[in-house]
Amino acid sequence: MTTLGRLAEESWDRFGDHDAVFYDDAWHRRHTLAERARRVCGGLVEAGVRPGDRVAVMMATSPEVAVVYQAVWAAGAAVLPVIALAGPDEVRHMLADSAATAVVTSPELAETVRAAVPGGVRVFVGTGELAAGAEHGLVERDPGDLAAVMYTGGTTGRAKGVRLSHAGLWHVGRAVFTTSHQEGLNLGIVPVPLSHAYGLIVTVAEMHATEPQQAVLMRWFDPGEFLALAAAHRVRFGTVVPTMLRLLLAEPLEEHPLPDLAYLTCGAAPLGRDTLLEFERRMPGTQILEGYGMTETSAVATFNPPGRRRVGSVGLPLPGYSLTIRDQDGGEAETGDVGEICVRGRSLMLGYWGEQDVDGGELRTGDLGLLDDDGYLYVVDRKKDLIIRGGFNVFPRDVEDALDRHPDVVMSGVVGRADPKLGEEVVAFVQLRPGAEVSAEDLVGWARERLGRVRYPREVRVVDSIPVTGALKLDRRSLRAQL
Repeated sequence: MTTLGRLAEESWDRFGDHDAVFYDDAWHRRHTLAERARRVCGGLVEAGVRPGDRVAVMMATSPEVAVVYQAVWAAGAAVLPVIALAGPDEVRHMLADSAATAVVTSPELAETVRAAVPGGVRVFVGTGELAAGAEHGLVERDPGDLAAVMYTGGTTGRAKGVRLSHAGLWHVGRAVFTTSHQEGLNLGIVPVPLSHAYGLIVTVAEMHATEPQQAVLMRWFDPGEFLALAAAHRVRFGTVVPTMLRLLLAEPLEEHPLPDLAYLTCGAAPLGRDTLLEFERRMPGTQILEGYGMTETSAVATFNPPGRRRVGSVGLPLPGYSLTIRDQDGGEAETGDVGEICVRGRSLMLGYWGEQDVDGGELRTGDLGLLDDDGYLYVVDRKKDLIIRGGFNVFPRDVEDALDRHPDVVMSGVVGRADPKLGEEVVAFVQLRPGAEVSAEDLVGWARERLGRVRYPREVRVVDSIPVTGALKLDRRSLRAQL
């Protein structure tokens, strides 16, 4: 096990030069990107970035993002990825809280960064200035040192910085590659933001590749463009989140056959079983492989291995991780019983920024799930999203899965509204397909038939679109604000 800077150097030397990343209508060569990363490292060192410093990276997805990550690690510093859609207040909090010393951003995001940056923090717009000087050799660090600070969504208050080590990200990246890789499938499409934990670990996993890899990189996810790029390049695999699959299902998939697409890994949020089955029915030959994790687990903790997938499950623990389901009293739940998912392993976060190290303890995820007899994990919902209606537990995901099965529904989002008699009432927001004529009352009836008398939404609101976060997760906070 080494640092990520050393891993990048090893990966560049492992194979000869080749077309590595397709982006913006052009291929980018592997050794050209490597040379640029070494030059950006030199620029960072010359600008005063020192080992242990935090360097924020707020850029739209492009090959330059991975270049900057690798340059920061080579300089001995830690990356602080920032979602491109973050507002000035969010950026200001991250930069000030982490005491970042520099920011690398894209031209279109420079105004947001400059409105948020504290005094004394260097701002680099693009990598041109940083890459203008000489290459710089690797600054040695310890595998246990800080490699990244990633801020959580902050849905219940100020976002907290999650401290991740080189060793943790190295190990999870290797486990992700070895668990998911199928020999000969080496051309993938990447529409997930590289500034999200999911995108970051995809970057690290690629550095563990045992054969030359090629990636078609999307700046922003667009379902039509995704299908066009996947067909034009005959991609073999890809990385998606559930929202992307729902948006793809709203497209005429039958007009865009992708016979070469073997599998899509899916994570970052729960995926409805019916969504998975519908996608595989309409896209024959493509299999969805779900995984589960969170920033605090270095992005991934479980995955469905190819050939051993279980539909509805998010898979088995990655090597080095173990899971326990705990009941309300903190005891270990029986197999098949729902409780809080708890994770142990050597790749857990070092701790939250400004707080003491975790020192190998158990992480209580706040997610509810269960384990089957063979150790496969099934995620039920977020503990904090649970709706308690008249003393009965209602999981928003169950309601969303029922609504999403309606042929006129693109996607839905469900939250609880305070109710003086029942404690909470179930409210659903629904985005319909163009030209749909189904009414809110019809959808209430549809859900009641499938969910029974307790769990169905008494109120359905039809909206133009369901709000999502910068990482394309359902944004329940925005939905609650509309109540």
